[in-house]
Parts: sequence; structure tokens; C-alpha cells
Amino acid sequence: MPNSYFILFEVVIYIQFALCFHHALKRGAPNLLKLIAGTTFGVLLELATIRQLNAYQYGQFMLMVLDVPLCIGVAWSSIIYAVMEFSDGSNLPYFTRPVLDGLLALNIDLAMDTIAIRLGFWDWGQGLNFQYFGVPYANFWAWFWVVSSFSFGYRLVALRSDWIGRWLPSFFGIIIGLLCVMFTNAFITFIIPFDYHTLTIAPVLIGALFVVIVSRPRFYQTPIDPLAFWVPFLSHFYLLIAGLISGVILDPPALLWIALSMFVLALILHKPSIQHIFLRELK
Repeated sequence: MPNSYFILFEVVIYIQFALCFHHALKRGAPNLLKLIAGTTFGVLLELATIRQLNAYQYGQFMLMVLDVPLCIGVAWSSIIYAVMEFSDGSNLPYFTRPVLDGLLALNIDLAMDTIAIRLGFWDWGQGLNFQYFGVPYANFWAWFWVVSSFSFGYRLVALRSDWIGRWLPSFFGIIIGLLCVMFTNAFITFIIPFDYHTLTIAPVLIGALFVVIVSRPRFYQTPIDPLAFWVPFLSHFYLLIAGLISGVILDPPALLWIALSMFVLALILHKPSIQHIFLRELK
């Protein structure tokens, strides 16, 4: 049986999904399809990546799809849905938004992965001192491409006013997302020599950040549902609490400062949502 940290991790993810599902129900069938497609995409990319790279393995969660926890696919779906909701409320050019989406996902993973491997959720098989506190740098490359590629594929046809724009964006998100992830996985693993991973990954992620910054983004230009705040908040909050209770977030202490920094960054980005939530509670 999974221990309490595993169970609570799954519960948090399914709460995030429930918030996204409630929002999708209000928005109609295309949004429901996006959320379902995100879960399908998440499970398929994990199954494919494990077999393509054999680079990591998951611990035993309550609900598994072969060797992939169902909650991981659900987590990908919730993150993608939430970051797209956030970026669509900005003034960024439409096809720059997938770049922001990928970077927003990294805000979660920079804090999550190091704590998750110390709690046994998954294992990279490299020890806890490898590269980023036990996490390969290529993982952050993968996170960026997973989220940005689905977002880009979805947006390719989502603006169309015909039946294609209504019913096919989710299909495009899955297909283009999987193709991009498989290619970028192979590129960083089999084409780029290991010693050049950092020199490949860093410019791409820094370049993505540069693209967003030079676009001079302004957020909350249109109303954004609070779920865009709750998804990263619940992730960061759970990881901080679980990390502190278990003590793994202090091994080394830098993990605590990184987790707090990512949490604070998320709070700053979502300040209008926080103000709205508290003002509504006070009424």
C-alpha cells in the first residue's frame, strides 16, 4: 500500500482536476475535451517516455496505468489547463502564449521534482547529488516542451470559428504534443552529448524567458478563473508541508529556499486572483 505522502499527493492532484473540471463544465464541451485530452496526453507521454528513454520509474500509487500513476496524467492535464487559462488572460501574442505556458509549468517543477524523488514518488536512478539535487537537467527541458507543445498544438486551430476550431484543437494538442515530446526527448538524449546538455538546455529556457520578457507581458487583461491560482498554490503548499514534515526539504536546506522562492513567485503572478478570493470571502 502507498504511504500517506503518496495518498495525499494523489488527493491534491484530484482536487486540482476537480477545480479544472468544474471550470470546464461551465465553459462547455470544447473545454471538457481539452481537459480529457490533457489527461490522455499526460498518460500517453509518460508511457512512451519511460519506454523511449528508460530514465526513471514511478513508485506504487493507488491507481496505476501499467507503470504510470493515473494521477501523473491528471496532473499534466490540470497544469496545462491552468497555465493556458492564465496565459489567455494576458496581452501576449497568441502564439507566444505556449512559451509562457511552458515556463509557468517549470515554476512548479523546480520545487516539486527534488522533493518528490526524496519522498519516493519517482526515481531517476542517479542519486540525490546528481545535477539539480538529484534531478537531471533534461527533466526541465522535457517539462517545458511537454506543456508548450500541447498548448501550441491546441492553439493551432482553436481560433477557427468552424467545427474544426470547436472539436479538433484537443486532437491537435495530443498529436503535436506527443510528436514534439518524442523528438525533443530523443534530441537531448541521443543526439546531444551528455557533456553538452547544459549548453543546450540553458539557452533554450533562457531564450524562452527572453521571448516572454521582450513581449512586455501584462497579465489579467481579461478575467482569469481562480483555478489558475489554485493549481500551482496547492502543488507548492503540499510540497512545502510534506517536505517539512518529512524533513526531506532540508536535505540540503537549499531545497527549502528554492521551494519558498517558487511559491512566492507564484503568489506574485497570481496576486489579483488572491485579492479577488479574499475580497469575495470578506463580502
